[in-house]
Amino acid sequence: MRDRYTVNSKPAIIRQISTLIAIISAFGMNIWANVNPPNGLTIGAISQNIFKNVLIIPASYAFAIWGLIYLGLISLAIYQALPAQRSDGLLYKIGYKLAIASIAQIIWVMCFLYRQYSASMIAMLCILLPLIGAYWSLPFKTRISRKQQWLIKFPISIYLAWISVATIINGAILLASWQWQGWGLSPIVWTVIMLLIAGLITHFVVLPRLDFVYGGVFIWAAIAIAIKNSDVMLISGTAIGLSISLIVLLLSFSFYTPDHQTN
Repeated sequence: MRDRYTVNSKPAIIRQISTLIAIISAFGMNIWANVNPPNGLTIGAISQNIFKNVLIIPASYAFAIWGLIYLGLISLAIYQALPAQRSDGLLYKIGYKLAIASIAQIIWVMCFLYRQYSASMIAMLCILLPLIGAYWSLPFKTRISRKQQWLIKFPISIYLAWISVATIINGAILLASWQWQGWGLSPIVWTVIMLLIAGLITHFVVLPRLDFVYGGVFIWAAIAIAIKNSDVMLISGTAIGLSISLIVLLLSFSFYTPDHQTN
């Protein structure tokens, strides 16, 4: 059953319109950045060419997930803007968090395209933090409608999972732009360390909630990192090992917790 709140109509409408405009604007900015980048190179070109030696950056195909992310976010934006959802309790809890994340996404794109990597890292954190807040608002142990599951819960899980990975990648790019020497450790070792940190965070987030969607995004990114570094056994083995571990544990936890509510 959906929680519903009695809310003042005007603030709810402002929240709905703000979220819709922010998400559509962020989508438009990403299209523009790829079709006609203002500083000559797309985000992908900067990542794959200027920072080709940053080993944590996944194979280029992995970034196609943005199509799925924005499919979910635009669907969410339209759904939450409907008059019938004005008093939806879940959307009330999420509030302006997605709008804030989307505005930060626009700022991040501009910072990254103009190669202001320190500013881009700050913008990335401004995407990540409100998304964590939105994700924290999601119900994982109570039953929600299929519409809420597909149009609210899944899009936020996918977006946060990818941004969590992207934050680590952005941090690695920033350090590379500073020509950081790794305190004596090789890039391979640091890549493995970052993978392990990302994997541990993902396990910590996913397993208590049985969030297959979030876990699936991490596996997608990890396999892309493994493919790009297929000639470096330590990196590819770590990435694949973390992916297998997550799959096995998710299936095991799911099997032994039959009462867990997923709908």
